[in-house]
Order: sequence, then structure tokens, then C-alpha cells
Amino acid sequence: MDKTFYATGHNILLGRMDDEARRHLAPHLEPFALPRGLALSTSGDLVKHCYFIEDGIASIIAKSADKLSSEVGVVGREGIVPLMPILDGTQASFEAFMQVEGHGSRIAVEPLQEAMRAAPSLRRLLNRYVQTFIVQTAFTALANANHSIEPRLARWILMCHDRIDGDRIDLTHEFLALMLSVRRASITTALHGLEGRLLIWSERSMVTVRDRTGLEEFAGDSYGRAEQEYRRLIGELRQPDTV
Repeated sequence: MDKTFYATGHNILLGRMDDEARRHLAPHLEPFALPRGLALSTSGDLVKHCYFIEDGIASIIAKSADKLSSEVGVVGREGIVPLMPILDGTQASFEAFMQVEGHGSRIAVEPLQEAMRAAPSLRRLLNRYVQTFIVQTAFTALANANHSIEPRLARWILMCHDRIDGDRIDLTHEFLALMLSVRRASITTALHGLEGRLLIWSERSMVTVRDRTGLEEFAGDSYGRAEQEYRRLIGELRQPDTV
């Protein structure tokens, strides 16, 4: 991108858009509160809006016909949700809802798709983001298949840490259990394990990162590839003043 704008606390994708993309998109963006539990998409339903998250974290959930569910990805200030309209889809394939409250901007699907047609740079940028999210979901599957619960928990904490300011993350045990597809009791044990290694502090509904470098080392190869892809295609995931 030749021209960019960036403001601390704002959505990174909006900050990476050039003047042409911004000119077509900005008139249709609506500031929007994103409280915890707000549904951003429901599987099988028509998508009416897409959301550029500025702060807060959304969970992307795959749900089976038998109502079994598992988190396949997270989206924060680095992205947009849902993704289907970027690919010219109209129906949601996944559940998406806010796990950590925040705010952002929403845009109706029709003006978003019109802006993508009018500004090729916007389509390129959003397609790049789709690619980074695909990599994230692929490495979620890889981590679930090959790593034990503690490195997987370290990975998810790092992913949430990337998407907030500061080191304190509002994470309930229910959320963590959903992220890892395990029982709450297993989450308690895994949190105690990370605490024992002096990597985090865990309180009721709150996790504090004590040693990010150590947490990355402990997570091993379960963490980093998706973040590297985002950095390569779009830019830094974690804002400079929050590292």
C-alpha cells in the first residue's frame, strides 16, 4: 500500500487502507458497541453486516448438526467478521460472537461489496486477511491434533494477548474451555500449570501475562505461523506501543 493511515486503538485493516479504499468505505461505516455475547453471525443465516473490530475479541465457532461446537479462530482489531461477503457469499457458515467486549464499526454487506468492486486495493487487502485467517484455522487444527492442553492454552492466551492493550485479559473458564474443546476442570489444571511456570497469573475471569517470551517458548510451534503470515501480508499484529 502506498498510502496508509493508522491510529492507536483502531482496526488495523482500516489503518492499512489507501485513500481510494477509504473514500469508498468510510461513508458507510457505523460506530458500533460490541458487548460480550453479541452475535456477529449465526450459521445458516443471511449475513447483513460485517464488523471491523477496534477492541475486544470475537470467537469463531464451528457447530455440528448435533450441536457440538468448537472454536476455530479468533478475531480482534486485526480483522473483519464475518468473512463470507468478502468472498461474495451471502450466508454465514460459522457462529461468531463477542467473548471480550469492545467496540468497532459495522458496514452493511451491499455497500461493502460495492466498495470492493470500486476499489481493487480494498479487495486485495481483505483477501489477504482471509488468507491469514485460513492459516490461523489450519494451525488451530494442527495444534489440537498434536499438542497437549498446556501448550494449546499458552497459544490461545498469546493470540488473545496480541489483540488487546496491556497484559490483563478478561477470559472466563467457559471461554477457555470452548477454545480448547475440553472440560472446565482441565482448564483449571492447565492454568495452574502455566502459573507454576511463572508465565501467567490467573484470577477469576482474568488472565495476566507475566512472561510473554516464556509463554511463546512454551507454546512452541503451535504459535507463530499465522501471526507471521499476517505480518507478511498486512503488517504488525500487535501494536508497537503495547509490545
